[in-house]
Amino acid sequence: MRKLTLIAFIFFIGFIKSHAQVTVSPGIRGGLNISNFTNFGSSNPKTDFYAGGLIAIKFNKYFTLQPELTYTRQGAEAREYLLGSSRSNKRTYELNYISLGAVAKYHFTGGGFHILGGPSVDFKINDNFPSYDYNPVGVDLAFVSGVGYTLPNGLTFEARFKQGLIDIYGYDGIDNGYDYYYDTIILNQVFQIGITYTFKVK
Repeated sequence: MRKLTLIAFIFFIGFIKSHAQVTVSPGIRGGLNISNFTNFGSSNPKTDFYAGGLIAIKFNKYFTLQPELTYTRQGAEAREYLLGSSRSNKRTYELNYISLGAVAKYHFTGGGFHILGGPSVDFKINDNFPSYDYNPVGVDLAFVSGVGYTLPNGLTFEARFKQGLIDIYGYDGIDNGYDYYYDTIILNQVFQIGITYTFKVK
């Protein structure tokens, strides 16, 4: 299955490059994550980083499709209350993902300024939630939107907002009679500031 997927991907890239107006450029991306959870008590944003690779498929001077593979460190800062006590400790909750996404970019007037948006599927690779707590689910779906500016040398500056769509504990917001937190959906939220660089390929 993996070989078939790779072969299909190679043929897809070859088909795209066969069209004169279309350019395909690999690249790298990275930057700052400012993440938090919704409905997670009095949590505060957590700062960390993201890094990954991309393929920029530019169909014309206005439209670019950009598949991405990114390692992203997310989570939140919150207070952890000790059992049987009113005391609490500050704790950093970490949720780290490998994110597979694709964003569409529209370049106004064909220039450097652009808006972007698209979906991502995030696969959890680790977390540091306490062993006595609920275990976060392994997959999150998210939607990304943002703005950016690309320089002629391939360097791009971007600001993005990423909204998770699946409760980190797997709750669906429906009262099943036994889910105590059924109406408290906890979602990932991430504000990203970063840069990308695309390599010019002849």
